Amino acid sequence: MSAEPAVLVADDGPVRTLTLNRPHRRNALDARLVGALDTALTAAENDENTRALILAGSGKSFCAGADLQYFLELHRDRGTPIGFLRRVSALITRFETSPLPVVAALHGHAVAGGLELALGCDIVVAADDTLIGDGHIRNNLLPAGGSSVRLPRKVGDAMARWLALTGDLVTPDRLAATGWIHSIVAPPDLQAAALRVAHQLAEHSGPAQSDFKTLLHELTTLNSTDGLARELDAFEDHWSINDVPADLNAFLDRKTLHDNVTEGTR
Repeated sequence: MSAEPAVLVADDGPVRTLTLNRPHRRNALDARLVGALDTALTAAENDENTRALILAGSGKSFCAGADLQYFLELHRDRGTPIGFLRRVSALITRFETSPLPVVAALHGHAVAGGLELALGCDIVVAADDTLIGDGHIRNNLLPAGGSSVRLPRKVGDAMARWLALTGDLVTPDRLAATGWIHSIVAPPDLQAAALRVAHQLAEHSGPAQSDFKTLLHELTTLNSTDGLARELDAFEDHWSINDVPADLNAFLDRKTLHDNVTEGTR
């Protein structure tokens, strides 16, 4: 197991940044990273000096989704990754319902599970070259971290259907009109922009802000519990009926070949 922490924690006054730290895997989600995020969120919520959060990624990407190699390990050991995905879904709901406002700082890739993490945050700031999308169908997968429930609500039905049914990855400007992305900045300015937004949120922290966030969640997600459960059931059914592991192995083989060829040309 890596000695590096799975999540880096840094404070800037009342703002705490939680940085996903699996850069060699583009911060793909595995059990260790999900557990570390869950623990870090609890610690932030229990710290009376923390009044806003930033969720960011180290290395080249915010988060490229779930770790597909880990999916295949779970398939070999347990027949399905659904248990792990229930933890992912619960974690994203924790960010969505946390009393602390959460800013997502996107760069590189925010795809599949990475997009779902961002959808669970309150405010999104993105570097202008970020590739954003659902992407699940590219690997014969269904979402299980809330995309089918939250994506139409955040970007509108038409855009959600395009991202879901094509697997297309788009730059933030394509999503600007939806209102989901608060601001788009040059990559070098991302951290400063996220901090400005988070500090503004922190200035207004208190019971009213927390209660208002809860109210907004309750009034816009009255049926989200049933929807999230249905999404997980659909993933499990799809995984068991279709040979998804074969498609994931084929994708990973192609990716390894591409990475080796790219490395050989340097």
